[in-house]
Amino acid sequence: MSIAEKLLQIKQELPDHVTLVAVSKTKPVADIQEAYDAGHRIFGENKIQEMTQKWEKLPKDIHWHMIGHVQRNKVKYMAEFVSLIHGVDSLKLLKEIDKQAKKHNRNIPCLLQVHIAEEDTKFGFDETELVALTKDPEFLQLENIKIEGLMGMATFTDDQKQVSREFKSLKKLFDRLKQDLPDIKVLSMGMSGDYKIAIEEGSTMVRIGSSIFGARNYN
Repeated sequence: MSIAEKLLQIKQELPDHVTLVAVSKTKPVADIQEAYDAGHRIFGENKIQEMTQKWEKLPKDIHWHMIGHVQRNKVKYMAEFVSLIHGVDSLKLLKEIDKQAKKHNRNIPCLLQVHIAEEDTKFGFDETELVALTKDPEFLQLENIKIEGLMGMATFTDDQKQVSREFKSLKKLFDRLKQDLPDIKVLSMGMSGDYKIAIEEGSTMVRIGSSIFGARNYN
């Protein structure tokens, strides 16, 4: 199956309320162009440098989502064009995004990343830190960011009950946070291996790469 065929097949399977981010990290511009020509406009990258290079070469109506861990010193390279930053995991990072957004007279949409996995390798806020953040005066003063919702990654495991439990906990936290941040609407959870479980548990945005583009190209 071609990239376009795989993409359209997945899009037909997804409920209407779920947004598909086609994860194009490590993939060549030609592959993204093929998905673009099939009508897709939302692509996810996990390295700012790679995303910026692709942004320069590809059509400008693409919505670029930064889905990887973000280093503060690299925010400036994507501030001009990024559509959504998924992995925001500290107030320091939010302040840097706000500062760079201001330079471009923009309001940059962000998702707060929550640590839900039982493994230690994932970044993110825990529940206590998240609630504290929403009440922090420094956070409340930021004018050039817009918190759209939450993002989380489940443990990489074959135990579907555990994955389901972790997604359920994030949905519960999302519902609780809505009381303090009533405008949030995005719950980004689920990747190629677990997006069906994520949707069952309330995801509104899934990040799918290998099921569309094939295995990643790591040099």
